[in-house]
Amino acid sequence: MSRQYPKINVSRRSLLKFSAGAIGTGVLTAGLSSNLLAAEKKAPAEDDVTPDKALQNLLDGNDRFVKAKRRNPNQTQSRLVEVAKGQKPFASILGCADSRVPSEIVFDQGLGDLFVCRVAGNIATTQQIGSLEFGSLVLGAKVIMVVGHERCGAVDAAIKGAQVPGQIGSLLEAIKPSVEKSKDQSGDKLENACKANILAQVEKLKSSTVLSELIKAEKLKIVGGYYDLDTGRITVVS
Repeated sequence: MSRQYPKINVSRRSLLKFSAGAIGTGVLTAGLSSNLLAAEKKAPAEDDVTPDKALQNLLDGNDRFVKAKRRNPNQTQSRLVEVAKGQKPFASILGCADSRVPSEIVFDQGLGDLFVCRVAGNIATTQQIGSLEFGSLVLGAKVIMVVGHERCGAVDAAIKGAQVPGQIGSLLEAIKPSVEKSKDQSGDKLENACKANILAQVEKLKSSTVLSELIKAEKLKIVGGYYDLDTGRITVVS
């Protein structure tokens, strides 16, 4: 039996809520599914926050995590029911796929709080950028943090010029420019390259027409964060 799919109907209200310039990039089109556009039914949870406040919320949550004072917010059954009607994350995370850096845990957040993209080496691929554009423009995330971490295996492999099978090499190629840029810095070579890679991905995101327009309108902030595997602390990288 053939399955009937609902017709996709992207309203002008949801996609033109920013500016004609941003929409003119063609990033968000009628190809977005009606499920994704459930953002129109926004969760009535948090009031709108500024980019600075959103960033502080992330850092405060991480501080609770580090001090073993997690509140585990928005993880109740009632929250599950609430966000099933729509999502309004206050922040987006572009993080490494490393199993030791789960975003909701290390930032002490819950259901519907974070819009998370994860990939080895926390690199901003075309697909990741598109996802984060959607998270900010349509869902309303006020801050994007690129989270890299201590002793990143992908960055280490790029430094060593490792010969790898399959598509793993595509990750290393994306990281190599940061390795080259940081090679003459004093201090720990791997840490320097990890931080340089974080900043490179931040700049790549800022080059997005959609995201840059949101930044100009003071509706978005993009920052880098470095996660210490030994302490759990995330520090802003600049």
